[in-house]
Formats: sequence, structure tokens, C-alpha cells
Amino acid sequence: MSHKSDDASKLARANRLRMAAEESARAKEEATKEAIAIRENMARLRELRLAKEAATIRQQIAAGTDPKEKKK
Repeated sequence: MSHKSDDASKLARANRLRMAAEESARAKEEATKEAIAIRENMARLRELRLAKEAATIRQQIAAGTDPKEKKK
């Protein structure tokens, strides 16, 4: 009788380990996707910021002011 319960507990343990491994793989994949999305968003925002700064400098040059001069 204990032989069957040992087999059942071994089977249950193996199932728990398998499920834990699958969950771990899903979590790693999700974290990787999130990290990629964050880096892409940061790059997009950086491009927007640089474009805005360049446009501001072009406007200052066109207006005849020194672009390096800081506004207070």
C-alpha cells in the first residue's frame, strides 16, 4: 500500500517541478519582452527629445540668438 502512495507522491512532486519550470520559463520570457519594450520606448523618447532640442536650436539660430545661452 505504501508503494502506491510513494509512486503518487513522486508523481505529484514531478508534476509540481514541471509546472514550476514552465512558470519560470513564462516569467523569464515575459520579463525579457517587457525589458525590450522599455528599451524601445526609451529610444523613441530619446529621439523625440533630441528632435525637439534640435528644433529649438534651429529656431534660436533663425531668430539670431545664441543657442548656447541658457534662459533663466
